[in-house]
This record gives sequence, structure tokens and C-alpha cells, in this order.
Amino acid sequence: MTAEGLPMTVPAQDLPVRVRIHEVGARDGLQNEKSAVPTEVKAEFIRRLADAGLTTIEATSFVHPKWVPQLADAEDLFPQVADLSVALPVLVPNQRGLDRALALGARRVAVFASATESFAKANLNRTLDESLAVFEPVVRRAKDEGVHVRGYVSMCFGDPWEGAVPLHQVVRVCRALQDMGCDELSLGDTIGVATPGHVLELLSLLNEEGVPTNVLGVHFHDTYGQALANTYAALEHGVTTVDASAGGLGGCPYAKSATGNLATEDLVWMLHGLGIDTGVDLGRLVATSVWMAEQLGRPSPSRTVRALSHKDQ
Repeated sequence: MTAEGLPMTVPAQDLPVRVRIHEVGARDGLQNEKSAVPTEVKAEFIRRLADAGLTTIEATSFVHPKWVPQLADAEDLFPQVADLSVALPVLVPNQRGLDRALALGARRVAVFASATESFAKANLNRTLDESLAVFEPVVRRAKDEGVHVRGYVSMCFGDPWEGAVPLHQVVRVCRALQDMGCDELSLGDTIGVATPGHVLELLSLLNEEGVPTNVLGVHFHDTYGQALANTYAALEHGVTTVDASAGGLGGCPYAKSATGNLATEDLVWMLHGLGIDTGVDLGRLVATSVWMAEQLGRPSPSRTVRALSHKDQ
């Protein structure tokens, strides 16, 4: 570990007092592995993340195994971690996925929409409007069951096929998910092309169009090294939910230009330096990512993991 007292806490004005980290490594991270990670390793990973203080850990996805074979063990995995006293959201692509999740007692689910036609067709095999129509009964049924629903919106800042994405197009999808009943929205920079001014402009327009900041989370990829800068911009706007992946695992199987997610350790280092509470024990989190890197047989891309473990795993 590094010298005691680092990072030194130097708060900045007008930032949140606390940030909730929505940990996506066990789902968004591991779904991109070339080979399936054993179920018992996934379960241990989730348990170690919870032990490190993370309170929201996205566990798996109830998608058809044909599309994401790395998460084909959802029915086996979820019962192994369901006893944890943390929130365990799961991705559900349709009614069948929701049925499978509810049967295992899931109380938090997420649907995965797109801000662009191209990605909707690549990821969901439907037009944008067709995909929203599929989600509507899923969200309604989940809300009827008293389940918390998160709506992911991918390609909010750029699309590998369409290029720049008009802000109003993102707002339209966000409003549609909000009107369906989603409790929370996550704005995804799927290919990592956002910059801080772009982030602030989208957040401001969403507020103007009736989507409040307190229902918004941000999900940045670090393709161009902008993830922390973009996160800081979102914090300045008042966002208090940030998605991140332990060890920087993940990308996007349907957008080949997407690289890893913002590493949770890098995020925690910045937040703790700003005096923002996360509830996360950074030492335990780093140890967890070092362990997971050993299971995967390659070093973690997280700069903080490498700096604090003093070695390339």
C-alpha cells in the first residue's frame, strides 16, 4: 500500500457529501470474458465486493444464454449470493427474463435501452421504439411486484455507427423510461467518447425536460481517458450515483470500440481525496481486484490497483 494519509483529503465546494457506487464488475465486467468464469468464482467475487463495503452490486443478467453465454449460470449464481445484505440488481431483457429473476427472489432489476437506432438493432435486434415497447410491460409488471427498476440508456454520448448522438434523442429515451415507471436511469457512455462539457449539457437538458438529477446515475467508459473527468463534471451537477467496475473490468460485446469501464478503485481514490463518503474500504477492494485478476490470468487495468499492489498481477 501507499504511504499513510494518502490520498490527502481536500474537499471541493458544492460536491455531494456521499456517492453511491453501483458496482457492475460481476455483470458488465465478466460478460465480456472470452471464456465463462466458474460460478463459484463469480459468487466469491460478489461476496468480496460486499465485504469491501459496496452496497449495490449488479449480480448477473437473465438474458438468453445464446446471446451472453458468459452469464448462462444466472439461476445457479443468484441463490449463492442472495443472502448478502446488499442490493443485488440483475439485468432482465424481456418478460421471460423478469419471470426468471422474480422466481429467485430478485428485488431490483434493470432494463437496457439504447439512445440510437443502430445500437438497438445490434444489441436488441429491434428498432428503438420496438425495444421500448418490449420494456413497457416488463417495467409495469416489476413495479406491480414492488420491485425497483433501473433503466440503462446506452450510447448517450456517441455511437460507433452513427457518430454524434443528438441530445434530444437521449432525452426522449430517458423520458420514455421514466414515464414507464423506472425508478432510476443510468446514462451510458458506451464507447467512452464523452467530455465534461457534453456531460453537463446533457444533464442540464434532462433537468429542463423534467428528469430530475436525483434519479440519474452515470456510467462512463475510459476509452479516451475521460471517465474520471466526466464523473467529476456529473458530481458538480449533483449526481450521486456512479457506475464503476472493480479492477476496470468490462466493455461492451456489441460495440467493439468500447474498452473497460471506469475502475471502481480509481473512482474511490478520487472520491476519498475529495472527502466524499463511499463506505468502501479501498484496501479490501484492491485486494479483491488483485484476486480476481489472478482468476482471469491477467493484470488489472486499474491504475490504483497497480499502484497500491506494487506489482503487475
